[in-house]
Amino acid sequence: MKAMRLKKASILFVCLVMIFSLLAACSKSSSPGSTQNTQTGSTSSSGGSSSDSGSSDSGGSSGGASGSGETPRNETLYINGLQWGAPTNFNLLSGNPAFPINYGNSRELVYETLFMINMLDGNLEPLLGTSYNWVDDLTLKIELHPEAKWNDGTPFTSEDVVYTYKLCQRYEINWTSYWDYIQDVVAEDAHTVTIKMKPDNPNRLVVLESIELIPMLPKHIWEAIEEKAGYDLAAIRREPNDNPVGTGPYKLYFYNDQKITLIRDDNYWGQVLFGKLPAPKYITHNIFKDNAAGDLAFKNGEVDVSQQFIPQVWKMWEDGAPIKTYLSEAPYYLPGSMPSIFFNTTVPGLDNPDVRRAIAMAIDYAKIAELAMSGYSAPMKPSLLLDTPAENKFIDQDAIKPLQWTTDVDAANKLLDSIGAERGKDGIRVLNGVRLGPYEIECPYGWSDWNAALEIVAQSAKAIGIEIRTKFPEAPVWTNDLQTGKFDIIMNTPAGNVTPANPWSRARTIMYSKGVAPIGEMAFWNWGRYKNERADEIIEKIPTVSDAEAKALYTELTQIWLKDVPSVPLMYRPWVFYTVNESVWKGFPVDGDGSNIPPQIAMDGAGVKALYQISSQ
Repeated sequence: MKAMRLKKASILFVCLVMIFSLLAACSKSSSPGSTQNTQTGSTSSSGGSSSDSGSSDSGGSSGGASGSGETPRNETLYINGLQWGAPTNFNLLSGNPAFPINYGNSRELVYETLFMINMLDGNLEPLLGTSYNWVDDLTLKIELHPEAKWNDGTPFTSEDVVYTYKLCQRYEINWTSYWDYIQDVVAEDAHTVTIKMKPDNPNRLVVLESIELIPMLPKHIWEAIEEKAGYDLAAIRREPNDNPVGTGPYKLYFYNDQKITLIRDDNYWGQVLFGKLPAPKYITHNIFKDNAAGDLAFKNGEVDVSQQFIPQVWKMWEDGAPIKTYLSEAPYYLPGSMPSIFFNTTVPGLDNPDVRRAIAMAIDYAKIAELAMSGYSAPMKPSLLLDTPAENKFIDQDAIKPLQWTTDVDAANKLLDSIGAERGKDGIRVLNGVRLGPYEIECPYGWSDWNAALEIVAQSAKAIGIEIRTKFPEAPVWTNDLQTGKFDIIMNTPAGNVTPANPWSRARTIMYSKGVAPIGEMAFWNWGRYKNERADEIIEKIPTVSDAEAKALYTELTQIWLKDVPSVPLMYRPWVFYTVNESVWKGFPVDGDGSNIPPQIAMDGAGVKALYQISSQ
């Protein structure tokens, strides 16, 4: 098989970095599985997630609501943490759409995806699509729900699917990079679609990701928008789309610079799928100035679902308040990503895997979990795979266990002694004439959870005679350092979202060396310039094999990673911070309730099923 063409991963990572720096969402093509903001709900004082954002002055009202947009409390579900700043547009292609329009989280309120991702088991559940199957090595066949309709009454058909996929052939937009692997998308009949992969670059994992990630757009609406804009992407992006036509259970009702309100579509086609309408007639996202204001409103029962980082969340319910997280005990939230440090493998000293391993063994992960993550990170089990049922099925735990490290300063010192790294008079070791430090370790200023984690790494390294100094530049500087390799050790999140393409996408981001620019030039994955030919071979092979074959490959790849240590995960971080207040609405899904409804904030992927389970008190 030819080496995978990953050139568009560069455009992809630009999108991710722009989200990191809270400037604007991507305006170029982004690669599969990397649009999730790894700083969602950050403890930074700058606020929370910017996955749905806006920055200009007032928006406007929509949908015939009253001037204030007031709705009955017992009919309204209030949320926070997804919109910071006044809404400016609801255009999925704008690069900066307001709540609830979103690319990257499978948000199912207005626009819907073909299938819903369930982070609990990794399965894709039916929505606009009823089933999918591989009819041969290169062709995925999708059956569509015959009852599905747009909220203007127009039937949803395979022509809409083809239009949505091919839109990104004409324009560089969020899902353009899927065409690195797709040869064609064909409407076989009104309710059957086939996706044909490129024979020389097939990738089943990425194609499966596309059917749960790409929001379907109505051909009859967007063709007119294209024509009106003269088929110019810049003009298309200026379309406000403040009355979006989707297939989802809600429509835009009201918005201004303080809130956005959706109203239930009582003619929603999905009643035939879910058996009823969602319980809330309205969903309102209040726009708070910062996390503190949102947390206070949540504590007071003015918000029902919070997607903000809440320090010491357990204190919220100590006085008996009906507040819950998905897990009743620490770490309270399910892991969705692994923020990690990456070693520049070209830097003298850090080019030695034993030195990298010694640093990994010295790190106080429990302290990071407590101080940087407020206890929301489970004990670290180093691996390329998340410690979740959805990913653990792909690895032989017994085979990797002997290579996994734990915090063990004595063992780290013995390892450094064994390779001849001797302490100098100042206590810092020297290996083959190279002083082990000072090395700079960096992440953006103001990302306080990451800042705290790196301070702990630097302190931990002192105990083994390695000097590490923290560096917290502004986000644009960090971005440039990351991409050009102008760093010793740097922090970032590899492929930080839940998707069928993970753990492959995460492994590729960390280890795949083909197509990576040299130090001094822009690289958009494998920032530490790690090289291992066998790792490259495995990464290329995994998307072409069965799950059973993939398990052996992931196990071998993880063993290579554990031996070479090109990166070190510092914490498990939730995909979303799902915290609920049941003062008004009760019945939110929690661990062990038997519902298999994931904690995806009652609106993303299969998490939207929570709206059919809750009831107002």
